[in-house]
Amino acid sequence: MRIVGIRHKDESVLVGFLSDNGAEVTVSTDVDTFWASPAEYLAAEPAGPTLAVADVELVPPVVKSARVVCVGLNYQDHVAEGSFRDEELPEFPTLFARWATSLSTDGSEVPVPSDEDGLDWEGEVVAWVGQTLVDATAEEALAAVVGYSTFNDITSRRAQKRTSQWIMGKNGDRSGPLGPMVPAAEVGDLRDGLKVETRVNGEVVQHGSTAQMIYGVGETLAHISRTFTLNPGDLLATGTPSGVGYARTPPWLLHPGDVVEVEVERLGTVTNRIVDNANRHLAAATTR
Repeated sequence: MRIVGIRHKDESVLVGFLSDNGAEVTVSTDVDTFWASPAEYLAAEPAGPTLAVADVELVPPVVKSARVVCVGLNYQDHVAEGSFRDEELPEFPTLFARWATSLSTDGSEVPVPSDEDGLDWEGEVVAWVGQTLVDATAEEALAAVVGYSTFNDITSRRAQKRTSQWIMGKNGDRSGPLGPMVPAAEVGDLRDGLKVETRVNGEVVQHGSTAQMIYGVGETLAHISRTFTLNPGDLLATGTPSGVGYARTPPWLLHPGDVVEVEVERLGTVTNRIVDNANRHLAAATTR
């Protein structure tokens, strides 16, 4: 089962279930209703019309209020390859935020911002929260996860490194391609190890396993819930393994025309083409 968002003609978002071949999507309900009771809708047959994917616009199935919390430095080999290699591993995970508006989908074109020499890839897994979490235990938090998606945390490295805060580098337009949500029951425990592989123009650049994660999903969500309440529809990006572009000698960044793919076992592949900064201006002009 794969769950996606569909942009309605009135700009609202509906939730749909993709067919096995990905050619059709059956509408379930609107996104706010779905996230009010996600387990109920995942267990039921969608009652809406079935549409051809070619005739609709797929978007991430996120509510407007969704928070996207991201874990940095969550694979030991990634810590070792970067500028943090000589630092002692902290007791608690390094967290940063994305805005939901930075999320996009498989097939979206991702522009290089004007101040960047290129973009960097970070293949990873996103966990979707399905229940309210306040001061949760790790076990309660993990049980509240209703699904997982393939994710590419595409990063503007120059903006990221200009300050101690990472928000600018992690919120470029359409820089968070997100795959369909797969129910947690079909995925299993990430600690058992799902293969995470990133390819640039067909060449493998990252090859890791979720079994290598330092901070688990349940522990991280529980830690977050001790400070602020997590709500259904919030997302946790769980970090990336080694092999990112900026840590290479010489650095390797994504440029217009490059195609980047992230494939996660049981979750599927997200494929995106990089385009130049003029695309940002064109997109802005069409929304005015």
